[in-house]
Amino acid sequence: MRKSRLLRGAAAALFWLAVWQGLSMAVSSALVFPSPLDTMQSLVRLASGAGFWLAAGTSLGRIVAGYAGAVAAGVLLAVATSALPFAQTLLGPIRSVIKATPVVSFILLVELWLKGNAIPSFIAFLMVLPLVWANVQEAILATDKKLLEMARLFRFGRAKTFRLVYLPSVRPALLAACATGLGFAWKAGVAAEVLARTGGSIGNGLIESKNTLETADMFAWTAVVIALSVLLERGLVRLLGRTRGPGKGEGE
Repeated sequence: MRKSRLLRGAAAALFWLAVWQGLSMAVSSALVFPSPLDTMQSLVRLASGAGFWLAAGTSLGRIVAGYAGAVAAGVLLAVATSALPFAQTLLGPIRSVIKATPVVSFILLVELWLKGNAIPSFIAFLMVLPLVWANVQEAILATDKKLLEMARLFRFGRAKTFRLVYLPSVRPALLAACATGLGFAWKAGVAAEVLARTGGSIGNGLIESKNTLETADMFAWTAVVIALSVLLERGLVRLLGRTRGPGKGEGE
């Protein structure tokens, strides 16, 4: 089964590489549309320098920091707005504003308030916060009322009620938000690096490649963004799979 899946994946990859090569040959200009080989050569050249790895690590650290902060803040806000109607009335519009505002507008505004190095983290934070907040709040409010009533009848404490009733109800929504939010954080964070011209970052590598008309380098940096995004998402999915815990025994 696994071998068959790998073969299908390899066949799909070869197909799209062939399409890429065909388009490059049709355009017949590496400046406009470099070939897979041109891109690979640029990637190898870039990867041979320490600056490449430093830029990738720096971007990764900034964006993951913003993402982690958003998950923590989103859970806290979800608990507050679920428990306190006044908090929902007061803070609910903020979530709506964040969701409705274009990422570009936030990046341009934040440039007025923060230093360039902090902008990608903050933008990643803003993109993930409303997603986690909304998902967790909805899950809390949708918790089975019969289970909560049973917990009161059996005089469960707050900790036990959280562990046996709220946590199983909220966990699927939280895990889904975390998995989806990571992609949003990564794309928005790199976009912020490009627009804010954050030094020593993947975004800065992209904008410099554009300014110097090194299209193959742009493709190479884009490939790095895609590869890191896939690796991050797969790593997170595996980690979240481990944290699901056994279905039995939670109530024992």
